[in-house]
Amino acid sequence: MKPRVRLVCAALGTHLLVAAASVPAQTAVTPAAAPRPWGRVSFFSSGFRSTDDDGRGTGFGEFTTSLTYRLTETERDGLEYGLDARFSAYTARQRPERTSIYEAFVGARFGAGRAIVRLGHLSVSELGSLGSLAGGLAEFRSRPPRPDVGRIRAGAFAGLEPNILDTGYANGVRKYGTYVAYDNSARRHALGYVLIRHGSVTERSALTFTNILPVRRRLFFYQAAEYDVQAPAGRARRGLAYFYGNARVLPIERLELQATYNRGRSVDARAIGNDLLQGRPVPASALAAFLYESIGGRATVEVVPRVRVHTAYARETNNRDADPSNRITIGGHAAGLGRPGIDVTVSESLLRRPQGTLHSRYVSLGRQFGRSLYASGDYSTSLSVVRFSRSDGFVVETRPRTTRLSGTASVTLPHGLSLLAIVERTWGDDFRDVRVLSGLTYRIR
Repeated sequence: MKPRVRLVCAALGTHLLVAAASVPAQTAVTPAAAPRPWGRVSFFSSGFRSTDDDGRGTGFGEFTTSLTYRLTETERDGLEYGLDARFSAYTARQRPERTSIYEAFVGARFGAGRAIVRLGHLSVSELGSLGSLAGGLAEFRSRPPRPDVGRIRAGAFAGLEPNILDTGYANGVRKYGTYVAYDNSARRHALGYVLIRHGSVTERSALTFTNILPVRRRLFFYQAAEYDVQAPAGRARRGLAYFYGNARVLPIERLELQATYNRGRSVDARAIGNDLLQGRPVPASALAAFLYESIGGRATVEVVPRVRVHTAYARETNNRDADPSNRITIGGHAAGLGRPGIDVTVSESLLRRPQGTLHSRYVSLGRQFGRSLYASGDYSTSLSVVRFSRSDGFVVETRPRTTRLSGTASVTLPHGLSLLAIVERTWGDDFRDVRVLSGLTYRIR
């Protein structure tokens, strides 16, 4: 199983005060406007070229189209629909075309918008990384007495397991579950349960939890977790699958303190289930659970308006077999510095590991030109890359002798159009990479 990871609500209130003496005997009531659809269409192209120290080069191009289109949610009865899909093609023959459907559903609201039914490809945000579903969902919502009080929502769902990165569905896999949530304009609490059956094997039986809690604008908590009630695929260890916690406090106006904790494990329950169903032995490495852990804190001070400096410390274990390392970071950000109005971001990280100590530096300069163009340049050293291994999950590789230069330009055009261009060059002891990306986005409504 691969850690993933994944997307907050707002409320509007309008108050109208009218003197009683000025109200006419009969007042015409204007009906609420019907909900309108919104969306965006994006076209991206990118090219990659890598050359090793012997002069041998490899490269490929990628072309991606994404489409999002859905009806705005309301509290009134009526039809619902939504679509979120991607299509990618590559110049390299060994890389097949991909069509990804994240959401494609139709539904309806009943009972003054309090009951909802949806069918199709769904993304149930209350379940985090387990929320992808191809099937049906029913949800009931309470009616809050005031917009700021919040409401309770409860739902149940059942269906198939879609292949997120391609069309189709996982063979022989069924998904069931339920959730309950409370949310308003600023806070959210959700508890869910997911049961995934793979033939005769219980692939996952897990509880999910999400908590977003602000306290008097000075204290903010966010937590998300998954807990395996049963052993994944009946073989791996049950218990905490992942946990992420973030606490932020503003003790005084210009000081922000933040603490984070992140822990996860990697168990490919789908692969284990396939081995069991086909009578193959399950490798011991596939049952090893621990993947990563990080705990740290950060302090940010606003020295003068629009200028902030920060310092941070974290103790990290990035891979299953790696020893813990200590990371110390010092940096700052200035917005609109000087007469040209340049945005500046700098940071210096010191990573202490049993194998040695290394430094990582990052510098970014950006500026707004007129009302439409924003351009920035970035410089960084000692990069870390993420590599995927089927048996071990994600592996983080630190490359001390690497340097990257990049430039980005984004242009906002009339009629909902925007352009993006990125050029990036990376080099190290034995390679040189060049990446180019361009994109066009059209916003509907």
